[in-house]
Amino acid sequence: MEHKRTERTLTPQRPSWRPNLIGKRYAVSCGHYLAAAAATRILDRGGNAIDAGVTAAMALAVLQCDIVSFSGVAPTLIYRRKERKVHSIAGLGYWPAGTDVERLRTEGKGAIPEGLLRTVMPAAPATHIAALSRFGTISFEEAASAAYELAHDGFAAYPVFVRHFEKFHEKYRRWPSNAALYLPGGEPPRVGQIFKQEKLAESIAGMMEAERKCSGDRLAKLRAAHDYYYKGPIADAIASFHRENGGFVTKEDLAGFEAPVEPSIHCDYKGYEVHSCDTWCQGISLLETMKIVEGLDLKALGHNSPAYVHHITEAFNLAFADREGYVGDPRFVDVPVAGLLANDYAAKQRSRIRSDKAFGEMPRPGAPAGATRDPFIPDMSRFARLEPGAALDTIYCCVADSEGNCYSATLSDNARDTVVIPGLGGTVSSRGAQSRFEAGHPAEVKPGKRPRLTPSPALALRDGELFMGFGTPGGDVQMQAMLQVFLNVTEFGMTVQQAIEQPRFGTFMFPNSFSPFSIGNFNIEGRFPQATVDALAALGHPVERWGDVVPAAGAVCAIMRDPSTGWLHAGADPRREAYAIAW
Repeated sequence: MEHKRTERTLTPQRPSWRPNLIGKRYAVSCGHYLAAAAATRILDRGGNAIDAGVTAAMALAVLQCDIVSFSGVAPTLIYRRKERKVHSIAGLGYWPAGTDVERLRTEGKGAIPEGLLRTVMPAAPATHIAALSRFGTISFEEAASAAYELAHDGFAAYPVFVRHFEKFHEKYRRWPSNAALYLPGGEPPRVGQIFKQEKLAESIAGMMEAERKCSGDRLAKLRAAHDYYYKGPIADAIASFHRENGGFVTKEDLAGFEAPVEPSIHCDYKGYEVHSCDTWCQGISLLETMKIVEGLDLKALGHNSPAYVHHITEAFNLAFADREGYVGDPRFVDVPVAGLLANDYAAKQRSRIRSDKAFGEMPRPGAPAGATRDPFIPDMSRFARLEPGAALDTIYCCVADSEGNCYSATLSDNARDTVVIPGLGGTVSSRGAQSRFEAGHPAEVKPGKRPRLTPSPALALRDGELFMGFGTPGGDVQMQAMLQVFLNVTEFGMTVQQAIEQPRFGTFMFPNSFSPFSIGNFNIEGRFPQATVDALAALGHPVERWGDVVPAAGAVCAIMRDPSTGWLHAGADPRREAYAIAW
């Protein structure tokens, strides 16, 4: 009997270097494979996405301690399916009450000085404990066990980690406590060498022991771990070191710190509800850019065509101009959030983009509805025209579970621009580097005020359900890399892993977010064809080529929930050590 051949459409060949991971029970994607594995241990024991996310986040601070501090920043978004709501935890510290702005200006010669003086409150420990208290189910000890193991027993130094110390070893030598910890034997660690942080392990163990000794319920025990850090021996060590070395941080500053749980901000993009943390970080720049490009026919422009790259870049240039003009700590600055994300304002901004000519510089900020003051417009002539260089970096973590919950957090704070506190075993947040001295600037440094933070996670919903958690390290490239990946999935139908691996571009035509705030150019990965580079240069973009696959283009991690199956798709960026796991 002859069988008829059934006609079917062949699966399109969209190769990726790594597989797109798909699982039903959970998915994890974050900046290091050991942190991803630590999260799965929690999930396999019945913990939820928030439990596992906090576990991975603390582990990442140990594994990438060169650019992520256990006592750093941790802006966090949490989606709880039973509430169908996104919560934000404001994981960013503020300037100490006794901050002397004139001393900062004098010692830094107009820039925020490196060292102890750029310290703001350590937000990450409070953020992680707030997440566990409000949305988790496990103890601090269980969540911190992986971080403790990795600090006490060590981990094998890996290429990205080693290259950082090789590049910046002279900066680490400036302070004996930094050199002793990060340059074992006086030299950068070698690939495969076991790297330990035993004093940090002692600090973590102290928080665990405080929780264990507390006789109250789970919340009281978590509060005991918090208080050990902010009111107990760790706070004593930090405050004493500042007092003895001319810093600003006091025991009173630390005792009063909390990481508030607050509403996120969001926009609609073609039926997707995309969320960010509030304007103490740069997340609104992602949302504003989405609104500007929403009115473009991106498919007609063609993926990564000269016209596509040009229009996305110009939309970001407009959003970053508004960031410079309006965005800062909302407790100090009246940011016109609704106006910046309004449809009519997006249309006005979009109309400023010319298809035949690039801005070639940072455009003037727009005039959104609700603005209560004129935008800050910097004197661009005072900024050096330099490549921004390496951002003071970051790492990202995302976890989703079978209940539909999602944890999305961007952790940061490096160890090369500030001092290791010996009694703590690590550095404390140096994010003061993102504050400004210009009077009237929305990120102007003031006691009690938060700098404007680059780390900024995102969450996207569809019909009230989780659609995607995504984020990346990379300073001013963060929002740009994240949008490119999101559009690769939603506009061009790529798998998450394919979307992450596509070649990227980034504009830096504005004051860099880190002191001394130099202005950069337009960068594009080397995998773009020369014809595309030439076409962009002809439009007036000051093009500089990156390598083919570079960390400077970000290291996006993402988890997407397939609306048709409910299963979880995870991808991780090969540009760094990022890794994903799904089950």
